[in-house]
Amino acid sequence: MQVKRFFAADMRQAMKLVRDELGADAAIIGNRRIAGGVELTAALDYKLSALAPRVPNMELEDELRKTQSRIVTAQAELSLRGEADGNTNRQLFAGLPLTAGLPLTAAEPLSEPTYAAPARPAAVAPVASAGVDPRALDSMRFELNSLRELMEVQLGTLAWNQLQGSRPAQANLYRRLQRIGLSGPLSRDLLAMITDIEEPRQAWRMLLAHLARMIAIPEVEPLEEGGVIAMVGPAGMGKTTTLAKLAARYVLKYGAQNVALVSMDSFRIGAQEQLKTLGRILNVSVTHVDPGQSLVQALDPLLRKRVVLIDTAGLQASDPALRMQLESLAGRGIRSKNYLVLATTSQKQVLTAAYHSYKRCGLAGCILTKLDETASLGEVLSLAISHELPVAYLTDGPRIPDDLHLPRRHQLVSRAVSVQMQEEPSEEAMADMFADIYHSPTKQVG
Repeated sequence: MQVKRFFAADMRQAMKLVRDELGADAAIIGNRRIAGGVELTAALDYKLSALAPRVPNMELEDELRKTQSRIVTAQAELSLRGEADGNTNRQLFAGLPLTAGLPLTAAEPLSEPTYAAPARPAAVAPVASAGVDPRALDSMRFELNSLRELMEVQLGTLAWNQLQGSRPAQANLYRRLQRIGLSGPLSRDLLAMITDIEEPRQAWRMLLAHLARMIAIPEVEPLEEGGVIAMVGPAGMGKTTTLAKLAARYVLKYGAQNVALVSMDSFRIGAQEQLKTLGRILNVSVTHVDPGQSLVQALDPLLRKRVVLIDTAGLQASDPALRMQLESLAGRGIRSKNYLVLATTSQKQVLTAAYHSYKRCGLAGCILTKLDETASLGEVLSLAISHELPVAYLTDGPRIPDDLHLPRRHQLVSRAVSVQMQEEPSEEAMADMFADIYHSPTKQVG
């Protein structure tokens, strides 16, 4: 029997290492958290105990589902236990005066305390000694999350293998959607729409037609609608270049007298100079808003302009300045239409993190950039569809404003198909796709 340890940042990567080195027949016999990730112990030619009956292949998925249900139940019990500990602490400290300047303890709830009758001294000691160590709770949460990830990977592999055997035509469609880069849940929803179509070519055409209908675009072009328009998003997505293209597009069509530029980026070296240069070329006024300065006051002299374009700083999610910037844009006196600028060259995790970081300011839609450099459009289309973000503009080159385009649904889908992966996706990639399906709220395949 060959036993080996594998180290990775998360459970999914660790499982991939196991499959790549030991193959699909390897058995996971241990896992634990380590600094910077997880450690898996896997064995090849692992012999089960004679006392432990083997589970037939047809029943393995049912057993895994039962285990997954137990994990969910354990998580719920863990959450209830945490709430019960918080209620106990509130009862213990109920009636005591609140002393200014004392820090909150680890067990003290952050919510407003509930006042109750003081507990009897005899009951205080045993209840306090029964407190749960927060480190133990964290360890339990990690173990449960690790088990859940492991279950998702295994269920994904099982579901994919079953689909290939029972419904090969549908499995082939899943492969083609994976080559485009679409997410597992979106692929499942698309395939559910064509269950009554058996001819492969017609099924593929209908899949793409449904995908095109799911892409939202604004009924009126944002520049034509006018108002305050802000470009938001992480650094490197192309916000300033997109703003320059929008400004040039408007000036060429309507002149420079009714448009103004505003910069909230005082963090990036040269950002304000770029906008000043653009303003001189277009003969458009440029206003700079320093950190801490009121955005409402800065925009007040520009209210007579038909269009005001705002360039924002691309800051990390943990930066306090980002929260202040987004709160300014979300203010009632601004009424800004905020568009999330997303580079189509970014990885799925980067796109998802960008959405969750910037959604707090209220997003009117998204602008997709760098289409000329991308190798896949499926990831960004999956994000826009799943979060109902209308696609307002597309950019596919450095020319201002020639490389700025209004989106067309079918053209966008055709472009996604044209830049798809040329090679067939690996079995591991298909299993991960089905693992995403099991991770979604509706865990049904096909």
